[in-house]
Amino acid sequence: MKVRVKFSKEGAMKFIGHLDIMRYFQKSIRRANIPIAFSGGFSPHMIMSFAAPLGVGVTSSGEYFDMELTDDSLSSKEMEDRLNATMAEGMKVISVRQIPDGKASACMSLVAAADYTVTFREGKEPSVEWKNGQLEAFFAQDSIEILRKTKRSEKITDIKPWIYKLELRGDKVWMQLSQGSVHNLKPELVMEAFAKFLGIELEPFALMIHREEVYADRGEEEVRQLVSLEALGDVIA
Repeated sequence: MKVRVKFSKEGAMKFIGHLDIMRYFQKSIRRANIPIAFSGGFSPHMIMSFAAPLGVGVTSSGEYFDMELTDDSLSSKEMEDRLNATMAEGMKVISVRQIPDGKASACMSLVAAADYTVTFREGKEPSVEWKNGQLEAFFAQDSIEILRKTKRSEKITDIKPWIYKLELRGDKVWMQLSQGSVHNLKPELVMEAFAKFLGIELEPFALMIHREEVYADRGEEEVRQLVSLEALGDVIA
């Protein structure tokens, strides 16, 4: 049986990198006595996979990993309670859902989009007016070009098609971005392009970023139908 675990990562835990988070959950699963399955061979390992690595310094209330269990003896509530009993401050298991078996349902391959909220640290807001329709004007452009750097090269890229939604919510910038293996857009790049539109440069460490949710796309061709990874599973009674 395969299950999907949704968890949050807040507070000081935001400084823990992805590989250490993987090791953290491996230990938590052992402590919680969850009947996780192991691979075969000379070096068996837990059969689990994470949806989308979270950058260091970014908080989240919508992180996911899948794991394979050897039996169905535990309910969703029992697994949630057992895992939360092992969690450190800043980490919390939100839900456990059963998902279909097979590679097609793996969270890593399903990731298509994510919601983010971005706020400015106190004293590091833009030095120019940016709340009076500026964000709307920025998003209304036909194209939004940035210098995108990769390990091999850097080139001018139009990121507008990868920004699905962008709006001001109070003092926060909320955005829904393309994610996954094909087009993976970081919120930092969107804010960098917005700063360029305003004619300024962001101060170092000016942004606080929170990932709210991660989605799969159940639509066809050019019509997106985003569904949270949690909604693709069923509660185990």
